[in-house]
Amino acid sequence: MGRPAAEGRADETVKSLRFLAIVPRSCFNPPVRAVVQRVTEARVSVGDELIGAIGPGLCVLLGVGHGDTEADADALCRKIVGLRIFEDEEGRFARSLEDVGGALLVVSQFTLYGDCGKGRRPSFTDAAPPERAEALYERFVACARATTRPVATGRFQARMAVALVNDGPVTFVLDTAGGI
Repeated sequence: MGRPAAEGRADETVKSLRFLAIVPRSCFNPPVRAVVQRVTEARVSVGDELIGAIGPGLCVLLGVGHGDTEADADALCRKIVGLRIFEDEEGRFARSLEDVGGALLVVSQFTLYGDCGKGRRPSFTDAAPPERAEALYERFVACARATTRPVATGRFQARMAVALVNDGPVTFVLDTAGGI
């Protein structure tokens, strides 16, 4: 004989609450996000000024959310630099940025935290405040520059024009939710 339906729902609710209690992040503490594109070339300009350009490598659009830490920025940087998303002789994703001698172009992009769930105007309340976002963006860039790979950047809080040739196309969306 089974349990009454109401009792079963209560058990499910308790299980759900236990699950929520162990999740390290919530909708109020979003992870560092990055869109990573394998490119044959990429550049970023502010107005008529070219401020960063690379040849073959990765273009990283980086967003920072509330509650992100230096450890999150470091972990995401190490993950991206080590991603094996370049092909070997057999056409398999087996080589990293280091393996192929590629470069990084890192561009801040708070709109990665745009929430279009309500209405037609995006909300950016999940994006970190500019001072915090800039500090973690600079931390990510410093971590990238600590590698042997060349690193170019955009200009934080500037209106930028990003041009790139996506190679593949190969594009990944990464974040630090649940660990990297």
